[in-house]
Amino acid sequence: MGLAAGSSATAVEYCKKGRDYPVKVSGVEVVPDPVVRGEPATFKISASTDKNITKGKLVIDVAYFIFHVHSETTHNLCDETPCPATGEFVLASQQILPSFTPPGSYTLTMKLLGDSNEELTCISFGFSIGFVTPNPII
Repeated sequence: MGLAAGSSATAVEYCKKGRDYPVKVSGVEVVPDPVVRGEPATFKISASTDKNITKGKLVIDVAYFIFHVHSETTHNLCDETPCPATGEFVLASQQILPSFTPPGSYTLTMKLLGDSNEELTCISFGFSIGFVTPNPII
């Protein structure tokens, strides 16, 4: 499977190095790359688990250097991927960062919490917001 134009594979780190999370993340694809502020961006997370996950939620936080920019905590896992999630699966989360977001390098942290709010995985990865401003709608 090739990557779409305007996307690239992104390096991923676990939040706690050495922790054995029940959900393993094998990669992240950011479309488009760089992200365009004020426009939808899709983060496709390739993951796998030996569990049978029927419920969960995504907690997403975006930071610019150390400054918190954007967060969302209400993503239902089963809205982002078919449930039950077992074996290999892909989470596709769409975000729209505000149009006043400055261009540059950002870090997205994503936690996947289970039914009892236990951490199933926690990853972070970098992405860029380009200098292009979308055309205003008249």
